[in-house]
Amino acid sequence: MRAVLCAIVVLGFAGLIGKWEPAKPKAGAPKMVVEFAEGGKVALTVTVGDKSEKIDGTYTVDGNKVSVAMAFGGKEEKETFTVSKLTDDEMVSTDSKGKEDTLKKV
Repeated sequence: MRAVLCAIVVLGFAGLIGKWEPAKPKAGAPKMVVEFAEGGKVALTVTVGDKSEKIDGTYTVDGNKVSVAMAFGGKEEKETFTVSKLTDDEMVSTDSKGKEDTLKKV
């Protein structure tokens, strides 16, 4: 954990900036790409077949925790996840329900 926190401090979470997708997507699952931008903006693009839906939101960083807020379906959804690994091309995080995800930089 100390190494992760040091990496986050050194990178200033700049390593978070960019487009990310699941490292091992489930067969038949829609394609999902999340893009973290400077200024606390985030966008999730979900593609099914030839149709894409983009959902914009915001994020904040507190230590190794990233809180995301997005509005869709007329309702705001919030999630906080804990980053346990962040490199130039891989991010491993755990959501508030304990589910671990590995994302790769696109």
